[in-house]
Amino acid sequence: MNKNKIDTERIKKILNSFSGKKVLVFGDIMVDKYIWGSVNRISPEAPVPIVNISRESYTLGGATNVVNNIHALGGKVYLSGVVGNDDIGKTVFSEMGKKDINTDGIIIDNERPTTLKTRIIAHNQQVVRLDREKKDKVKDNIRDKLLFYINNAVKTIDIIIISDYAKGVVTPELIKDIIALGKKHNKNILVDPQVDHFHSYQEVTCLTPNHHEAGFAAGIPIVDKITLKLAANKLLTELNCKGILITQGEDGMSYFGNDKEYFHIPAMAKEVFDVTGAGDTVISALSLSLASGASTFESAYIGNLAASIVIGKVGTATLTTKEILHEIEIERVGWEK
Repeated sequence: MNKNKIDTERIKKILNSFSGKKVLVFGDIMVDKYIWGSVNRISPEAPVPIVNISRESYTLGGATNVVNNIHALGGKVYLSGVVGNDDIGKTVFSEMGKKDINTDGIIIDNERPTTLKTRIIAHNQQVVRLDREKKDKVKDNIRDKLLFYINNAVKTIDIIIISDYAKGVVTPELIKDIIALGKKHNKNILVDPQVDHFHSYQEVTCLTPNHHEAGFAAGIPIVDKITLKLAANKLLTELNCKGILITQGEDGMSYFGNDKEYFHIPAMAKEVFDVTGAGDTVISALSLSLASGASTFESAYIGNLAASIVIGKVGTATLTTKEILHEIEIERVGWEK
């Protein structure tokens, strides 16, 4: 593909190939609760706003937001994760059931709550967030059930995503086991990482950290192009992974491969309302693109474009291939080699 232009017909072909691609998502299941309202005055009890509630809504978050994104883009999802024996856990099953998403890999743990993040929104602005969670590592019996499901599912899927939110489900032991299974069955593995586990992601296909996470993991604060390259190359060497795609917010994203491939994609967002879940959208579109035969460059371009769309929406959001097709730009400006 010409590096100075996007081949629109080629991108359309990739997007149309998303349908039916099978993605195994392992990670931390969370639910995002939104309380919507308005603020007209400050409390006389303390200098805090009084939010008049107008409605409440629930969306799937964390690894389940990745699942939601893949499903919305036309992929078939197999999820492995943990919920508590509670009403929020039942919400996960209910919401996934509405979309006919397979829930066989969801393990119920009676000793932990389903992770719940409650956001209070007034006038399209987040006022406060409340978290209910238990971040202890899952016990061996839960780990064995997760691994049993993954061992069976990996034989039939096209690609694996590890969605790590450091909530106790994605442990170094399970990461090692999943990577071994991926290598055994020749499956690409993409990881949305957490800094605490960075050095467990040995020999994966691609990591998708933001620049803060990559800098911290490498021990090199990323403040410019030079430190960005230094941090990326250090992580590539230490992890022996195929590539690392570092997202940089308004500065776009940069890919560094162990084969010396490098490219930078500038941000495409026109207006930013909410960055919640943007990383989930990137890795979802990236996985489906790679599973559809796209190059790393094409996959990253589609992931970047998808993220630029969802951050223009309020709340944890998804998008469709039709929305991406609508936003495709034939000419691209500012690419770097």
